[in-house]
Amino acid sequence: MSDVSFDSATFRRVLGHYPTGVCVVTAVEEDGAPVGMVVGSFTSVSLDPPLVAFFPAKSSTSWPRIEKLGRFCVNILAADQLALCRQIAGPGQDKFRDVAHRASANGSPILDNVVAWIDCTLDAVHEAGDHYIVLGRVAALEVDRAERPLLFFQGSYGEFALLD
Repeated sequence: MSDVSFDSATFRRVLGHYPTGVCVVTAVEEDGAPVGMVVGSFTSVSLDPPLVAFFPAKSSTSWPRIEKLGRFCVNILAADQLALCRQIAGPGQDKFRDVAHRASANGSPILDNVVAWIDCTLDAVHEAGDHYIVLGRVAALEVDRAERPLLFFQGSYGEFALLD
């Protein structure tokens, strides 16, 4: 670790004051089994070419399975999909039990009732400390349900409230 004047708990606490959206990145393995992981670090990167990014931990067991497929779909969860978030984030191989979804043009699962989805091909992966920076080239995208997104803030889940 580099010479810094703070520990990892302080880093998490301070950055936890910045809310993030909650997404599920999905793909389908060669045997037809869906694979997915929850990410709270997703962002748009470029309009030309259309690129998005997310940041899986190097310790993730799902990311290597998705990476080798070369394509994935980012599903932006709605505020009422916390149970789905917890199911996909949980351990085990049966993460998609009773999870309704359809296939994107690239074959990745688009989860039912998400706010929006972004279908991608893998553009690049860069090492960044204990995470990777994953760039996805957007092939297709759509808003499925114009609802409030699920947010993660200070270690808890919540939703956005309009102030206007």
